[in-house]
Amino acid sequence: MKIGVLALQGAVAEHIAMLSALNAEAIAVRLPSELDGLDALIIPGGESTTISKLLTEYNLLEPIRRLAKMGSPIFGTCAGLVLLAKKAPNLNLETIGVMDIEVKRNAYGRQVDSFETDLKVPALGNGSFRGIFIRAPIIEKANSDIEVLCQLNNRPVAVRQGKLLACAFHPELTDDLRFHRYFLDLITGDKSFAKGNH
Repeated sequence: MKIGVLALQGAVAEHIAMLSALNAEAIAVRLPSELDGLDALIIPGGESTTISKLLTEYNLLEPIRRLAKMGSPIFGTCAGLVLLAKKAPNLNLETIGVMDIEVKRNAYGRQVDSFETDLKVPALGNGSFRGIFIRAPIIEKANSDIEVLCQLNNRPVAVRQGKLLACAFHPELTDDLRFHRYFLDLITGDKSFAKGNH
């Protein structure tokens, strides 16, 4: 499997390391031509305003939007979640806009308000998942076709819509491969998590 990691800014190397640990080929994507032949794409955490500007500058916005509409699996973490959302009212820039969610960026406060907590994510099987929240966004609204994979304080923090996956925290900053494995299973249509074989 060939997975692209959007490499404009943010936690790119960490995602690539996770994919390599799962024996997937990871490609750093900076140009539209580098999207060709990919099985899926990851949009890492970083600064959503900066990434949004660079997506426009490098003419990547429309090609990524097209990939999502064609059913290509896309995984957004933190800023990646903001960029996948159809509505991000406090971001004065265009998003990719393919997930039926409304998000508020930096909703948990500044860098000093970052925190870690154990999350229950039934789709990943038993055992908690360490959620690392760094200037994390909040999902304020999720339409009925959104599957909520995980909540914190009664708010969704990980969601799925078809082959689109997004979380408000940073699974790539842990040493827990389950979220990335879940994403790879979305690509192949493997139901191993549903059967409990993980």
